[in-house]
Amino acid sequence: QVQLVESGGGTVQAGESLRLSCVGNQRLFSRNTMAWFRLAPGKQRELVASITSTTLTPWYADSVKGRFTISKDSATSTMYLQMTNLKPEDSALYHCNPFPSSGYPFGQGTQVIVSA
Repeated sequence: QVQLVESGGGTVQAGESLRLSCVGNQRLFSRNTMAWFRLAPGKQRELVASITSTTLTPWYADSVKGRFTISKDSATSTMYLQMTNLKPEDSALYHCNPFPSSGYPFGQGTQVIVSA
């Protein structure tokens, strides 16, 4: 199994933007709906957004709808999460993974910290 590698996180102020990237492989991306998850201290892992494998249909959690955009570049096996108008409650460790979960190992994730 190819390890998923997330990047693009950082520390920003509320209202700013970040773009997260997730690099996988063509087989994984072509056969699975892929998703972004986030894990904040003291909270359960939350499904943030997902994108289907062929029709590229997106889904968003209500908490990020209108602010986040998920996309995928099949040529490079890279998935993105464009995050705008970030809020302190968006602070978390962000991971990508197939959805629904198939037991695929999570990568190290990328940390997002949003200060007020």
